[in-house]
Amino acid sequence: MSSEKENFDLSGPLHLTCVDWTNVDHRRSVAACLVQGVYILERDRQDNRQGSQALAPSWWEFFQFRLHTRLVDDADHSIFGAIYEFIPASNCNHLKNGSPHFVIAFRGTLTKGEAFVRDFQLDVHVIRNGLHQTSRFEIAMQAVRNTVAEFGNLNNIWLAGHSLGASMAMLAGKTMAKTGVLLEAFLFNPPFFSAPIERIKDKKVKLGIRIAGSFLAAGLAVALKGSPPAEESNRRSVCSFVRVGPVSVCTSGRSHLLGVFRNQKIRCILIPSANLVVNLVPAQDFKQAHGIHQWWRPDLNLQSKVYNYR
Repeated sequence: MSSEKENFDLSGPLHLTCVDWTNVDHRRSVAACLVQGVYILERDRQDNRQGSQALAPSWWEFFQFRLHTRLVDDADHSIFGAIYEFIPASNCNHLKNGSPHFVIAFRGTLTKGEAFVRDFQLDVHVIRNGLHQTSRFEIAMQAVRNTVAEFGNLNNIWLAGHSLGASMAMLAGKTMAKTGVLLEAFLFNPPFFSAPIERIKDKKVKLGIRIAGSFLAAGLAVALKGSPPAEESNRRSVCSFVRVGPVSVCTSGRSHLLGVFRNQKIRCILIPSANLVVNLVPAQDFKQAHGIHQWWRPDLNLQSKVYNYR
């Protein structure tokens, strides 16, 4: 039996009948919905919902996308990602300036169903900085390379992911950046780990990281201001919009960018700019704070700041 959150008509952003691609809130909302579409694709598969019973298509068709490719894990055959193609209807006055041509989206961990074991294994690989060694990432990486090679207009290809999927999207973008290919990425609630945070001496930096809650590239929160109550800080959520590019920023000096997203063998990451967005609305629990569904709500209280590292 499906939940209300799986049904676009019940929980999707129905107010976005015509997307303004120059509006950052619209872009964020659409990217989040496309990630949600991957989650529901896998749930449709597990529950054998097909044809008119399938719930996933509404999550992309509402925004004039079509499903180009499913990305399937070779170990458990679960759907972990999707490639969407934007095909606006001729009768819709979409503001197409800034719209993507393709979006490659990755879901996070499913805590229920047959995909959980494999997802949990991938979570462990993230903790151990070994995601790049997994077959799922290789499949994802090949999909990104093929899309770029075939369609080539780099400004119109986005990466998007939530939680584990955000780690996948970030690593894919980082890998492409090493070859000079810059892809815009939308990272929702990427994981971070507490141990490296304690090695950061700046108290404001550590506070900003904890406010971010689950932001993988923790150092991007370095300039966040304010001292929210401790009981609220763990309930706040974060997403980021990152263009992963060819400027290397190391752990030394003011950047702290390596943070908790790093491979111990690679001392620099390539993030010349990022728009860090924190949802200041307190959540009832961690599940709500970490959920993808919050990012298309129209009533968010957001704090955002653009960081440029040159």
